[in-house]
Amino acid sequence: MAEEVVAAPRRAEWALAGVATSTLLAMSVWFSASFVVPQLRDRWELSGGESSLLTVAVQLGFVAGALGLAAGGLADAVPGRRLMCAGAVGAAAVNLVLLWAPGFGVALVARALTGALLAAVYPPALKEVASWFRRGRGTAMGIMIGALTLGSAAPQLVKAAGGLAWQTVIVATSALTAAGGLIAVLVRGSGPYPFPRTVFSVRAALKAVRSRPVVLADFGYVGHMWELYAMWAWLGTFLAGLAPFASTPDGPRHAALATFACIGAGAVGCLVGGRISDRFGRAQAALVSLVLSGSSAVVLAFVRGLPLPVVLAVSAFWGFWVIADSAQFSAMVTENADPRFVGSALSLQLGLGYTTTAVTIYLVPVLAERASWTAALLVLALGPAVGIGALVAYLRPRPA
Repeated sequence: MAEEVVAAPRRAEWALAGVATSTLLAMSVWFSASFVVPQLRDRWELSGGESSLLTVAVQLGFVAGALGLAAGGLADAVPGRRLMCAGAVGAAAVNLVLLWAPGFGVALVARALTGALLAAVYPPALKEVASWFRRGRGTAMGIMIGALTLGSAAPQLVKAAGGLAWQTVIVATSALTAAGGLIAVLVRGSGPYPFPRTVFSVRAALKAVRSRPVVLADFGYVGHMWELYAMWAWLGTFLAGLAPFASTPDGPRHAALATFACIGAGAVGCLVGGRISDRFGRAQAALVSLVLSGSSAVVLAFVRGLPLPVVLAVSAFWGFWVIADSAQFSAMVTENADPRFVGSALSLQLGLGYTTTAVTIYLVPVLAERASWTAALLVLALGPAVGIGALVAYLRPRPA
């Protein structure tokens, strides 16, 4: 009996390590095209709006894929590890289509398919890890979101190697994603806390959001996502345009390395956010993160002309807190929704959040080009402001 008690936590830790590593590698193709936009813009003569749509397509493809998997029951019918493997290998293959794409239209379809296939990786990975943990689930989920963060930043690290053609970045990220899929199948067994099988239903989702706490959690998540993916997608472009990077031959490489460090800081932020949530509460942890990330966006909007170390410090602080609250909004839904409708409520929250990201991913480069980076960053800060309002209402005691 004692050996079984010791073995269970060890199996959970090994499962977490395997699934987190798989996720880290598999998500590499998410921003692979975004990080080589300057080269693709020259190759296909893209406008600023078309450049944005290459990333927007991934977001919307992800939403369609996630809702499709839930509605079709595949998320329950197929073991999560096999689903992750199939999704990652498929996304890696579709990402390679960019090498032969004749222009924007084919590339746009390929990016949408990439997002749809990645929907078979990320949600099942979170579900797989959650099934292994009841106590300390916030920390475990924080580690998973940290893996997502590093995986999303990986193309910047590849780009920072210097002297690499855009085709090399695409091939390298595809190889990382395929490797992540293969690692997923090495995780053996399922966790001791499985979730009930559910199929997405619009009616069930609408019933779930009749709960005031669920509605407020969804508003908080939308505010969080308004800021997050646009920051990840365009921070590299923002930093590369700074005079210290733009004026030197090695500037683009150094800017890519700085971007990886700033986004990658969020991996530690996820762990900190998970610890805060386990100790003080989900909403409290999310509120702290939104206040600090939104404030960072506002500060960065006005310090662009200051010395580079100051700008990088603010950017890294932003990267640390912008993702630290991500897992908490889903946990708030699971803790407040009718248990019969949790699966549909989570699918609805995900759909709302990732659809919101499409708006700001498109807006940021357009605002930066037609107005200024100050305007673009201030618009991103609106999301945390909405989220803060929702969380304050969530934490306010309701009259009996």
